[in-house]
Parts: sequence; C-alpha cells; structure tokens
Amino acid sequence: MTRAHHAVVEDQFGPRAKAYVESAVHAGGEDLDALEAVVRRVAPVRALDLGTGGGHVAYRMARHARKVTASDLSGEMLAAVAATARTRALDNIETMEAPAERLPFPDAAFDFLGCRYSAHHWHDFERGMREARRVLARGATAVVIDAYSPGSPLLDTHLQAVELLRDPSHVRDYTAAEWAGALVRSGFQMRTGRTWRIRMDFDVWISRMRTPAVHVQAIRALQAAASAEVRDHFAIEADGSFMLDVMMVEAIAA
Repeated sequence: MTRAHHAVVEDQFGPRAKAYVESAVHAGGEDLDALEAVVRRVAPVRALDLGTGGGHVAYRMARHARKVTASDLSGEMLAAVAATARTRALDNIETMEAPAERLPFPDAAFDFLGCRYSAHHWHDFERGMREARRVLARGATAVVIDAYSPGSPLLDTHLQAVELLRDPSHVRDYTAAEWAGALVRSGFQMRTGRTWRIRMDFDVWISRMRTPAVHVQAIRALQAAASAEVRDHFAIEADGSFMLDVMMVEAIAA
C-alpha cells in the first residue's frame, strides 16, 4: 500500500522522537547559538518554531520570547517536546500538530519565526515558505537553518542520494540560490546569511534514523565509488563520516 508523503514523514520521525530530543547534533551547535542571539535581540512576544522536531529551537526561544508555539507534523515529536519543556520548567511553550504547508494560525499571528532542519522534509517547500510569511506580522524576523546543497550537479546528486537512502522522508537539500528565490517569492526580504560545515558521524547519523542495513550498504557503496571531487568536498572518511554544509538566513517579512 502506498502512503502520502506526510505519512512517510510521520512514520520516520514519530518513533524516533526521543532520539531527536537527545541528539547532540540537533541540541547544540554554532547555528543554534546564532539563532538564539537573534531571538535575544528581537525579544518577540509570540514566536513560532516551524517544524520543531526535537524542540531545540523552541527551548532556546522560550528564554527570550513571551510565548512560543512549537509546531510539527508528528504528534509523537510534539509529545516529547511538551514533556521536555515541562521538565525544564518552560511553561511558555505550547505545541500544535500541523504540516508546514497548512498552518492553523491566523494571518500575522507571530512576530518571530524559527525553522531549523525541517524544510528539506516538506512536501511543498514554497507553499511552506508562503505559509511562514502569512502567519508573520509585517516586519517580523524569520531565521531559517538547514543543510544545503553545494549546487554543483556532481555534488548535488551524491548528497541527495545518500540523504534519501538514509531517510525515505527526505525531499531535497536546497541550494542557497533556491532558498533565496523561495524566500523572496514568498514575501521575505533577505537580511543576512551564514554558513557552517558540520561533521556527521556515520554511525550516529544512520542509527538515529534506524536506516536499514541494505540502505547503509548502498550509502557506503556510493561513498566508495565517489569521484575525488565528491570525496574531497564532503571530506568522506574511512568509516563513512562526512562534512555537511549548513546555512542560516535571517529574513524580514516584507
């Protein structure tokens, strides 16, 4: 029986909620620190964590915003986030189950939006961006963080292939140009951008998603057969660990 993409995402992430709450890659990093610095500067009244996953953006937002809404497609993820918020005494966090493409909030409901490591799973990337703009008040700040494709077809094909083998809910790691175009078309004005390189420990990377052994073998086969250009860019190590390109964009709802 075939399943809709949203069901694939739910099946992938719901049972792994605890792993994402505890994930070191997701729970920290320069990108998350940089996002928090923007939230601290803005001090929003009502902030939205779009595609909250393990809730790490929501937890950081809650230190500086009056109220935070953590939204996600996965009810199991949201239950884990709510439980973690309670243990941390973050009583200004609420959760809402919804896909990014159909947010159940009125227009201009928020004055800040954070979105981290979520958009590459969305069924309709640009529709999600338009919804993000719709629920933001004019002049509000949005910060988006995600893995991005280097753009070269050679490197792009390898990246999307290993991502999809590892996680069938993966749609696309977009290029910086694709991100910029989607944001502008959705009604945002670009303000600043930053990039990082993050080392993905292969065993942790596949274990977090419980990637089937046959897919792990296929990923390793692709890595072994990769050209020198691919191996050099992603700094593929003997055990399969590699470097992932990550970007952060700060934009304004125009």
